[in-house]
Amino acid sequence: MSEDRYLTFALGKGRLANKTMDLFEKVGITCEEMKDKDSRKLIFVNEELKLKFFLAKGPDVPTYVEYGAADIGVVGKDTIMEENRRIYEVLDLKYGKCRMCVCGPESAEELLRHHEMIRVASKYPNIAKDYFYNKKHQTVDIIKLNGSVELGPIVKLADVIVDIVETGSTLKENGLKVLEEICPLSARMIVNQVSMQMEPERIKKLIQDLRSHL
Repeated sequence: MSEDRYLTFALGKGRLANKTMDLFEKVGITCEEMKDKDSRKLIFVNEELKLKFFLAKGPDVPTYVEYGAADIGVVGKDTIMEENRRIYEVLDLKYGKCRMCVCGPESAEELLRHHEMIRVASKYPNIAKDYFYNKKHQTVDIIKLNGSVELGPIVKLADVIVDIVETGSTLKENGLKVLEEICPLSARMIVNQVSMQMEPERIKKLIQDLRSHL
């Protein structure tokens, strides 16, 4: 591939992007422009290394990568599962660890055990659907919420929720608990399928360098 082609990275905004840049610095990938917290720029460039970076909302990262607007993305496994885009997931970055779980009041345990028709509230309808329909073979009514899904069972909108659990303290405070674990989650690196074929050396070297630091 031509030497003047930039590799473009889409990073999930916030803590994830900060952690990612810390890790990238360990393998010599830096971007001084990104350190300026007052910058209004949308795209940050390292001319010397021919790299571009931009920050995006988590759910948009796999979209940018699938369509080739970014060669590489860093985002949570939950987003990859929910968005279900045509991308390569190449590396578990080992940070941002948490779990995707089915949670609810203790009384909901019976409903899950007997595969009853229940209502499930979640920000992740696709993950919830896949889990209940394909893994548990349980028919459920899935309600998509965007805010505090813990409210679902409290106000009797839903019997259980499917959500990310880090410490479980929010659940506890609201009289809920983890009833079933769906899968572990963490930050992952994803790659555009065409970029992987066009830039195999650069991308594979990056993956190897990062792997040696994990």
